[in-house]
Amino acid sequence: MAIKLSGTRVAVMGAGAVGSYFGGMLARAGARVTLIARPNHVQAIRKNGLLLDTVTFKEYVAMNASADPADVRDAQFVLFCVKTLDTENAARAIAPHLLPDTIVISLQNGVDNVARIRAASGIDALPAVVYVAAALPEPGDVKHSGRGEWIVGEYAGTAPPSADAKSRPELVAEMCAAAGIPCRVSQNIEADQWTKMVMNCAGNAVTAIAQTSFAHAARNLDTREVMRTVINECVAVARAAGVGLPDVDWTEKGLKNAETLGEATSSTAQDIARGKPTEIDSLNGYIVRRGKDLGIPTPVNMTLFALIKLIEESSAKRAGRAGSAS
Repeated sequence: MAIKLSGTRVAVMGAGAVGSYFGGMLARAGARVTLIARPNHVQAIRKNGLLLDTVTFKEYVAMNASADPADVRDAQFVLFCVKTLDTENAARAIAPHLLPDTIVISLQNGVDNVARIRAASGIDALPAVVYVAAALPEPGDVKHSGRGEWIVGEYAGTAPPSADAKSRPELVAEMCAAAGIPCRVSQNIEADQWTKMVMNCAGNAVTAIAQTSFAHAARNLDTREVMRTVINECVAVARAAGVGLPDVDWTEKGLKNAETLGEATSSTAQDIARGKPTEIDSLNGYIVRRGKDLGIPTPVNMTLFALIKLIEESSAKRAGRAGSAS
């Protein structure tokens, strides 16, 4: 029997642009959704509902919102959407409040969040990959500009469910289908995560440094060459780590992905524009560290990582000076 969303309880831990978009889609389809978010976002949602401004519709969606992680307490599904730098703290914050059979789904960038969640809290999260272009122009307002699909799966070696039970990925896919969210169950989720990792490393830092769109970066001949080299380095690291990546033209795949995202900007670019810390340590920074461990040179990933860290440091210094002014 398919999941009936009217009886499904969902919490979104870390409801920024991505979490709010998918939480809004589930609430619009009838699920009982609670967004765990920053206070100003929570206040706007409680006052007016969440404005979903998508490529196909624009409407306000009513749902619960809270700034307290304990409000995941009765959820059957938790969409874990915090920035990667907050992974451990957020996992520890929700762990005491989960039901024994709650399915926590990591909808984060990077490839090591599930292991980090487990190490920090004991939560056995389900790995997932998300492709969506979304932003929060202001509290309570989600602007969706493209895509919006999930890939879910269990890592190799995970014990299968009992013969009469559905797997966690199957249950998640049913929930998504009921809300009109495309969701594919993967037989090799590690490769799918690394595919997204390659795409993020190729485009996020470049668009953040230039403060431009994915499509603009992909059309420029010089940045195309930078992206090509980043992609090759990432693929080399993944294969040295034993990841079963498919044998495809990764440069073509990466550039085509950037082109399909059009005028959307990366989450890294949005963070830089707001003077906020980015996820670069879990993207290009991870590739640099893993490459070093495996003996794979990653000079262009290192360059992008270093430049983003320098921009973050400069932003923090400017914020500090502004905060000390009287």
